[in-house]
Amino acid sequence: MKKILPFFSYLLHPIFIPVLGTIAYVFYGDNLYDKHQYLLLFIQVIIITFFLPLSFFYLLRTFGRVDTIMLSETSQRKIPLLLQIILTVVLIEKSVTINHFFELYFFFLGGIISTIIAFILVFAKVKASIHIIGISALTFFVIGLSLHFQINGIYAIALLFFSIGIVASSRIEMKAHSFIELVIGFLIGMIPQILLWYLWL
Repeated sequence: MKKILPFFSYLLHPIFIPVLGTIAYVFYGDNLYDKHQYLLLFIQVIIITFFLPLSFFYLLRTFGRVDTIMLSETSQRKIPLLLQIILTVVLIEKSVTINHFFELYFFFLGGIISTIIAFILVFAKVKASIHIIGISALTFFVIGLSLHFQINGIYAIALLFFSIGIVASSRIEMKAHSFIELVIGFLIGMIPQILLWYLWL
C-alpha cells in the first residue's frame, strides 16, 4: 500500500481539479447549453487551467525556480500560486462568467479565494497542502451541486471524501506535509466554497 499511495498525489494533483469541477458541473447541471457550447467550455478550462500552468511550470523549472510539479519547497510556491490566481481570474472574467455558467463561476471564485489564502500563507512560511485544498474544494462544490439541483450525489460525495483521505495519506507517506498542514489545506479549500453557497444555493 505504501508503494501505491504516492500515485494518488499525481492522479489527484491540483492541476486536474478545475477540469474535474467542470465535469461535475456539466454532469449535475440543468444542461442549458448544447454539446458544442460545453465542448468550448472544456477547451477553455483545459487550456487556461491545465496547459498554461503546465507550460509555466516547465519555464520556471528551466530557470531553476521550481524543481518538481509537487512544489515541495514553500519558497517555490509564490510564482505558481500567483500565476494560478491570475489565470483563474481571466477564466471567470472571459469564459466562465456568472451570466453563462452561474454555479461553476462560484466554484472558480472559491478557488481564487483559496489560492489567495495559500499564497498569503507562503509569506508566513506555512505550507498548506495544495492537494487537499483542491480536493476539498471539489468535494464541497459537488455537495453544493447536489443540494442546488436536488440530486442524490451520495456516491460521488462519499468517493470524494475517500479521495481526501487517500490523498492525505499519500502526502504524509511522501513526507510532503505534516498533519496540521493537511488540516489547514482542508479548511482553506472547504470554507470559501461553503461561504459562497449563500450566493448560489
